Amino acid sequence: MATTITAGNATNGLAFSADNTGQLEIKTGTGAGTTALTISTAQVATFAGNLTLTGNASGIIKSGTAVASTSGTSIDFTGIPSTAKRITVMFSGVSTSGTSVIIIQLGSTTFSTSGYTAAGLGSSTTALATSSYTTGFGIADSTAAASVYSGQIIISNISGNVWVSSYVMTRGTQQIATGAGVSPSLSGTLDRVRITTVGGTDTFDAGTINILWE
Repeated sequence: MATTITAGNATNGLAFSADNTGQLEIKTGTGAGTTALTISTAQVATFAGNLTLTGNASGIIKSGTAVASTSGTSIDFTGIPSTAKRITVMFSGVSTSGTSVIIIQLGSTTFSTSGYTAAGLGSSTTALATSSYTTGFGIADSTAAASVYSGQIIISNISGNVWVSSYVMTRGTQQIATGAGVSPSLSGTLDRVRITTVGGTDTFDAGTINILWE
């Protein structure tokens, strides 16, 4: 048995039946109702149907809205909740109009554009090369207008307002880009991510970008 709250009771619209087991049961529907939620004595919640969240909850992966990276010099994702501890930025077939390397910048109200310690490595059929970045998390060591990137960068909160990153992406069909870095201490809680290029003047011309947060 359990302490039971029943909505839609045929007599008074709400029925409450208590016992001393320490388990709670919530029923919905008409008459005797159907069990919708059970909370055990071990604080384990069991839902009979699907759980749908319209807001934000810690520990739950939420998705942003995918953006076509086919125009503009930057793509911003804002409104990231203060509970977020890990951000995943996903690329599918992303390229730009020029040779400026794609970077990712973090922000709190405004974007932090300096103070990053990051490095990117790119492979080719014959060699490996690295580059360092201070204005954001740089993707690969260099790029070309024809380069197409797919993959993801994971950005995690290490302490306070400091975030670390790591990524692996394809660059075309036979090349790999990888790297890592640490952000400066942001001015406040992270609430936005920007995808742009070093110098911020090259434009996006192909692909799709989206984020996850948890």
